[in-house]
Amino acid sequence: MREGDNVVWSGSWVAERLGVGLDGDERLPELLGLALRRNPKRAHLLVSNVLGKHVPQSPGLVWRTGHDLGVRVRGLLGAEEAARAVVLGYAETATGLGHAVADGVGLAPYLHSTRRPVDGVPQAGGFEESHSHATSHLLLPEDPLLLAGDGPLVLVDDEFSTGNTVLNTIRDLHERHPRRRYVIVALVDMRGGRDRERFDAFATAIGARVDLVATATGTVRLPDGVLARGQALVAEQEREQERERAQGLAHGRGAEPAAERAARATRSRIDLSWPDGLPDGGRHGFTPGHRAGLEAVLPAMADTLAAALGPARRVLVLGFEELMYAPLRLAAALEDTGAVPEVRYSTTTRSPVLAVDDPGYAIRSRLVFPAHDDPADGPGERYAYNVAGGGFDAVVAVVDSAADTPALHAPDGLLAQLAGHTPHVVLAVVPSYVPAAARPLPTAGTSPLTAAQPLSAAGTSPTAAPSPTAHERASMLAEPLRGPDFSSYAPDEVGWLLQDLSDTELEAPTEEREEAIQSGGAHYAESLPVEYQPSEQYQQLFKAALETSAARIARAVGTVTETVLAEVPRRPRPGGRTGDSRPVLVSLARAGTPVGILMRRWALARHGIDLPHYAVSIVRGRGIDANALRWLAAHHDPADVVFVDGWTGKGAITRELAEALRDFDGFDPEIAVLADPGGCVRTFGTREDFLIPSACLNSTVSGLISRTVLRADLVGPDDFHGAKYYRELVGSDVSGHFLDTVADRFDEVADAVARDAAALLAAPDRAPTWEGWAAVERISEEYGIHDVNLVKPGVGETTRVLLRRVPWKILAQRGAGADLDHVRLLAEQRGVPVEEVDGLPYTCVGLIHPKYTRGATGADGKAVSA
Repeated sequence: MREGDNVVWSGSWVAERLGVGLDGDERLPELLGLALRRNPKRAHLLVSNVLGKHVPQSPGLVWRTGHDLGVRVRGLLGAEEAARAVVLGYAETATGLGHAVADGVGLAPYLHSTRRPVDGVPQAGGFEESHSHATSHLLLPEDPLLLAGDGPLVLVDDEFSTGNTVLNTIRDLHERHPRRRYVIVALVDMRGGRDRERFDAFATAIGARVDLVATATGTVRLPDGVLARGQALVAEQEREQERERAQGLAHGRGAEPAAERAARATRSRIDLSWPDGLPDGGRHGFTPGHRAGLEAVLPAMADTLAAALGPARRVLVLGFEELMYAPLRLAAALEDTGAVPEVRYSTTTRSPVLAVDDPGYAIRSRLVFPAHDDPADGPGERYAYNVAGGGFDAVVAVVDSAADTPALHAPDGLLAQLAGHTPHVVLAVVPSYVPAAARPLPTAGTSPLTAAQPLSAAGTSPTAAPSPTAHERASMLAEPLRGPDFSSYAPDEVGWLLQDLSDTELEAPTEEREEAIQSGGAHYAESLPVEYQPSEQYQQLFKAALETSAARIARAVGTVTETVLAEVPRRPRPGGRTGDSRPVLVSLARAGTPVGILMRRWALARHGIDLPHYAVSIVRGRGIDANALRWLAAHHDPADVVFVDGWTGKGAITRELAEALRDFDGFDPEIAVLADPGGCVRTFGTREDFLIPSACLNSTVSGLISRTVLRADLVGPDDFHGAKYYRELVGSDVSGHFLDTVADRFDEVADAVARDAAALLAAPDRAPTWEGWAAVERISEEYGIHDVNLVKPGVGETTRVLLRRVPWKILAQRGAGADLDHVRLLAEQRGVPVEEVDGLPYTCVGLIHPKYTRGATGADGKAVSA
């Protein structure tokens, strides 16, 4: 209903004339209205008041309605099963609803069916919607394994009338990938008794549990002969409306005023700065990581919209067919700014519906325009309902770049139709996401618009419509993995440029690994050590060490972050360009990742700067993951990339990185670290060798992620390096506790950080001294090891020796205090002697057993010391 109308149910007009009624939940009249289809298969249309398709509605209400259903699904499944689920929505009407449900589930990726085939993307399934105006649905996930798991499948539609579409979907997918559980979600469940019985029988036949979650339930009361009577009523109304139009033209009324208004209306085009690589919807899949990326940029895009709208007070954000979620979230973010007193949201549609200007009818007005996305099924009419006469003083039309064609800007196109009914039309184009396998190289010479630009009065853009490939990447690689699907870190904390090998058996006993590594039979990155499970005594020692050193770590975090923020914009770039003072943190997985997260938190807390952060693999002797570098270069300026690690030992990784980057232009090989006791880098928080408690543990302080793996049978030429996510260790996870404890000390160290960073930036010479490397060479010869790779200097590296390798001896700086308590405990547990020495440039040094046979350990499993 429009403002000013009396409170009349928007289904009463159809109910009175056809005898159609709603029985069941008392909320049904609030949620649904009725209209008549221009469709030979079904007379009536249930028109949702909370879906945002045909009826403009508050975007916040639309999103919350779907989100709340998703929360119910998560409660039904439990967090563990929800993390294994996939949410599937239906085109076109429920694409946005399915997205919102996935938001509520929170842990599951999302995919919606589509009626737009994409060249180069194989079909992973399909089904028919028999009553629809466009029957065929395609499933085109970018990840071919998205629907291949056995976790719960959550299917989302706006309403269930017969359940046929859901049955067809489950039948198709269950034959390909059987699973034990399905959850059906709808705004309203309107199936009749026979349909419910048929549905239950089907679930029994396939041996699966099927749950249903709906906002309201009921049935539609249909009298005999309703289809024929409905078709006759539609024909009668269309004849009457045609007579009225003819009379209006004869008296100088009707089309001309709309054309005059269109000529006076202002039109503009704005660039939302939609991030490269962020999908515009779920046509090819939308992960929790994508959701986090969208959440991060929505406020800025809403501010851009608000600025373009000026003094507008009542605004409609109009989506486009399957493109429902992106405009919905934009509209909700605009609503949240409070800059526009009233924001409404709806979308265009393929669905042909009769419009009747009556308060008791759900579709009051209809705009008709040609399809403008070159659909595979050919040209045809498209519609925008309840826009004309809605009293909007601005309409923001949001389309994807595939639909930004001459037909959109034509005199009879959507923009011209909107201009006839509102004084201001704003066009926002979101880049059409194309999966990696289907992407051509980016079109040369294209560039995004950088400000609101006027459209000509004729409705055409002053420049050629953007190519659908203008915003696409050349990269063929996967998107980063993010928590909670991969790691226990929040999705915005880090994106892992790795592949998930969690289901692969990679662990081997420590002594077997050591023998294979030292004999040359295997590389250390081809397997994983069995994850060390700390004793209660050791866990208490970790917690005590963290409380003692948290401020010291926070100070080092602040110092290195301030140094990076000051120096990255000064880095040389091609053509003499300067940076935008927004470094891209790339931590070396896994020890560097907690440090990268803390640096990101410092920049956000102290400066309000949201730094991108990724984790990549680097392997001694094999180099850095070249595919990860290619992905970074395709998404960011390489000059902005800052490699991050926890500490330096003898500098082997520093040298490895510098060598690896010789083949990649633009990347700075400098590593930023918290502690640089070896004098290996010029960007550091401190050069003291002190305990960083994240070195005390393995995956349980690093987001439950394993060390990285590089093995030819698992990592192909186009793959990222691999790693495992140890979900089973969640009960021992202290990753978040470590981060929060350090971050809580940021404020108290702020003054000291300011002094340290200023001194570091002003230092005349910060060049690496490499004194650590010289000490390692001396120790290697003095102790008869003759292999610098078996000498691991510093507290962090010594801890790793005790946790992962076969240790021989621990050299400790004479008089070293609490920083070595955990080292002494681990050494005692493994039977390794700790030898105090003078003149050691590190607090301690770990020596790996130089005799690599399994005789390196005795029958009791402890190391042989001599």
